[in-house]
Amino acid sequence: MEVHQVHQKLISSPLTDLESRVHRELDSLGLPPSGGEVAITAGSRGIDNIVAITRAAGDWLRKNGAVPFLTPCMGSHNGATAEGQLAMVRSLGLTEEATGMEIRSSMEVVQIGEVETGKVWMDRHCFEASGVLVLNRIKLHTCFSGPVQSGLTKMMVVGMGKIQSAETFHSAPTPKMKDMLLEMGECVINSGKIYGGLALLEDGFDRTAEVHAIRPEEILDREPALLEKHRSYFPSLPVDELNVLIVNEIGKTFSGTGMDTNVIGYRGVNGYEDLIRPRIQAIAALALSEASQGNAIGVGLSDFITRRLRDSIDEKKTFTNVFTTGDMRRMAIPCTLNDEEEVVRRMSERYGEQRWMFIPNTLHLETLFVSSDLARELADTENCEVSANAITLEFDSEGRHRLKFNE
Repeated sequence: MEVHQVHQKLISSPLTDLESRVHRELDSLGLPPSGGEVAITAGSRGIDNIVAITRAAGDWLRKNGAVPFLTPCMGSHNGATAEGQLAMVRSLGLTEEATGMEIRSSMEVVQIGEVETGKVWMDRHCFEASGVLVLNRIKLHTCFSGPVQSGLTKMMVVGMGKIQSAETFHSAPTPKMKDMLLEMGECVINSGKIYGGLALLEDGFDRTAEVHAIRPEEILDREPALLEKHRSYFPSLPVDELNVLIVNEIGKTFSGTGMDTNVIGYRGVNGYEDLIRPRIQAIAALALSEASQGNAIGVGLSDFITRRLRDSIDEKKTFTNVFTTGDMRRMAIPCTLNDEEEVVRRMSERYGEQRWMFIPNTLHLETLFVSSDLARELADTENCEVSANAITLEFDSEGRHRLKFNE
């Protein structure tokens, strides 16, 4: 098979002087509680500049008389244990040394309210602090649509609520999740524990593009506009029809579902209307990112995987995360083939060799590779630069392809 390298012309708008920008935004919140402790939330996603932004927020709080600390807030991720979530935070570079802050990790929670589907909880360290600075990236959710999706509100509801609030949220039928998110979010804000929010937007290259500090009473009102701004940055595949999509790596650091469902056009939620684009006949996932630490949620969204990926799955961690969401199909083990070479050979036999695409993951979509027929189609596309030189798809001694996405 011959493929061509394609560079998508994504929106590039990286912020410079992040520390000053974070400090200027936080100035708009008003002074933090003098001498009081303020928790800063830390999630499990691969957010750009997360260490620099978190450190800047902590420095600002400290300069203005508060005592900041970090709290892992990631629902049921990484085994739903304090040790697992602490390890995840540190693996993202959010260490005590790098941020200048103590990290307090616990799965203990305090009930702060109740909604139709269950009780609403808050991390004990957050509840006992004088306030919480909720820090997260705004983006599309992988399970549901709505005016507020993945961002500050979800961090307050699911992240800070640990596995207990995650279960309350996911107990709502998928079409009702958007409403439950708002209802639970209002409950958290009404607790009086939220000092403010620090919302991040990333450009098409997943680099920090915007930072917005938001007062607690304005979070639910301002998030929808920020989500719409995110849509203008959000990268997608350059075509709507594919026979085969090969995803080099999946994992929690790329998406909450391992592969972003808004990119692949498939949510994998029983009994819920799915996305209509793109339309892909078959998806193969080749590896699980090391940073995901064995959590292979989303592996069931693919049709084929390699033995290497299957052997890297921590079934306990994956089960805990998927069972909490209730979308069990997302951890179903697909057809497992020996290596990447066999994946390509078998899929070629079944789906032919036209309308193929290779991507590094669903978060980074600047550089990809396509079959020759798609190269000709994309050559006339304004937003794509297509290499005229074909590359023969080759494999090394371990059966791994030699395509380079970072060149």
